[in-house]
Amino acid sequence: MDVVSATVERKTGRASMAALLRKITGHEHTALIVLSVIVGVLAGLANVFLHATLDFVHHIFFTKAGGFLSLERGGWHKLLLPLLPMGGMLLLIPLSLAFPGEINGYGFPKFLEKVNIKGGVIKIRNIVLKTLSVGLTIGSGGSAGVEGPIAIIGGTVGSGMGQLVRASGNRMKILIAAGAGAGIADTFNAPIAGVMFAMEIVLLGDYEISSFAAIVIAAAMATVITRAIYGPNPSLNPAFTVPEYHLKSMAELPLYMVFGVLMGFLGVFYIKVFHGITDIFEKKINIHAQLKPVLGALMIGLIGIFLPQVMGNGYDILSLAMVGKITFMIVLLLTLFKIVATAITIGSGGSGGVFAPSLFIGGMAGETYGYIVHWLFPSFTASPEAYATVGIGSFLAAATHAPLTGIFLMFEMTGNYRVIVPVMLSAIIGTIVAKGLCHDSIDTVPLTKRGINLHGGKEVAIMSSIKVADVMRKDFITTGEGSTLDMIITDMVSKEKFYVPVVDAGGLMTGIISIQDVRPVLYEDDVKSIVSAKHLATENVVVLHPSDNLNTAMAQFAMKDIDEIPVVPRDNPRKVIAMVTRRDLITAYNKEVLKKSHSH
Repeated sequence: MDVVSATVERKTGRASMAALLRKITGHEHTALIVLSVIVGVLAGLANVFLHATLDFVHHIFFTKAGGFLSLERGGWHKLLLPLLPMGGMLLLIPLSLAFPGEINGYGFPKFLEKVNIKGGVIKIRNIVLKTLSVGLTIGSGGSAGVEGPIAIIGGTVGSGMGQLVRASGNRMKILIAAGAGAGIADTFNAPIAGVMFAMEIVLLGDYEISSFAAIVIAAAMATVITRAIYGPNPSLNPAFTVPEYHLKSMAELPLYMVFGVLMGFLGVFYIKVFHGITDIFEKKINIHAQLKPVLGALMIGLIGIFLPQVMGNGYDILSLAMVGKITFMIVLLLTLFKIVATAITIGSGGSGGVFAPSLFIGGMAGETYGYIVHWLFPSFTASPEAYATVGIGSFLAAATHAPLTGIFLMFEMTGNYRVIVPVMLSAIIGTIVAKGLCHDSIDTVPLTKRGINLHGGKEVAIMSSIKVADVMRKDFITTGEGSTLDMIITDMVSKEKFYVPVVDAGGLMTGIISIQDVRPVLYEDDVKSIVSAKHLATENVVVLHPSDNLNTAMAQFAMKDIDEIPVVPRDNPRKVIAMVTRRDLITAYNKEVLKKSHSH
């Protein structure tokens, strides 16, 4: 602890929890390890609580309410099935009204934004809210997953711990990633996959050895919790069962490579459908916002009448597919309808994640492909279930642009090294194809639509998070088209403004004059009173809008090699409302970097 920090703490009369931990452990990195252990244990327990809540809600709806509606009798009683998911969404309304913006829809992109851009401060109540909302959505039959929410819950645990010890911005980010990775590790009993998830998806590949160690420790502790509760068998997977399959022949490898290409295309299709249906519910369906999840639940129920397998997280159905108990036509239909059902559930405002549906879709798509290639080449291909196994990892990789997560998840779930080569080939190829067709993963599309680019690294992410409206200056000057060079120079020098918009009689911009424009005639006294602003002005003016981010603005500065740009409304490109300078952008960026790295 440095002298300045010690002085501040003495003056305030209290030492931070972080300082206390450093005193106890003797070193800041050791303190981080201790915190990681705590985060891992708490995230593991939170996951157990979430699954218990989900099981309870599922029992209430499908056992109690389903029994009351006599759904098991079939016939016309099946037409009552939509009442179950609709009931869950009706119960979601009070939560949504009490906590607007925290309940409905796909919350993982907002979580990534908070972690990577907004300092990582997450409200602790998020743990309870996510547990209840996800339990109601999936427990009543909505098509979604718990893995994204449990990653958010684990991340919230990490954020809460960081807030408690007043961690720095970087330490806060590490603790959140550790909690998120612990949640995934706990769910699948797959610690390495949890670590890869945290580093690839939560930290966007931007990590150091200290963050790696913290994430590994938290994932390991969460896995200990899983094995303590579900049993001591290291190969146990609490989500679904993956039997052991292996590569039958080296001649299969080209088939797995083709499969990877198909997974890339299917992954992009999934991304487009998911966010396309979300846009339809947000912009095209004109009913009260609280009724949209109910409408979505009705649609899910109607699909469920014919394909009940699409309801819920689908792990029980996926387990059946993994042992060959589902026919070709059903797995083909489930591949397509699970995509639609998931998009409707979450896009309409239900609460849940896309991780479990991705595994389901990948498994069903793989089994479909496996049926086809095994029918064509029975002599040297493995059973369709082997391709389903590979499909789980490769489709997840394609949809999330996280190949290591998909690869290690399948490796840990099977415990079989012989399946790793097909998974590696198809996952990497699938990711390359998907990224080539769609720059964004399923998690980052909403952020890109808002002008936030997380893929460009920390610097680009920070620049994307700041708007031109936050840095623009309104103390600008303009000059009329008839102003003489003498008048322009006088204004520039006296008011220290070196870029001056030229406006017509109505105050609308017709051009801009810079100090470079007047320099050639600066010492021509005989023309100073003759040359007007209209003659000197550059008519092709580059402009920015208040909603543009600094990344966009800096690109404009670099392209034209200028130092100041007018800011105009989108509906009136000739009305100047402010000016923004290159120096202002750099200053704003530096302040944001200092704020994020500042140790409280």
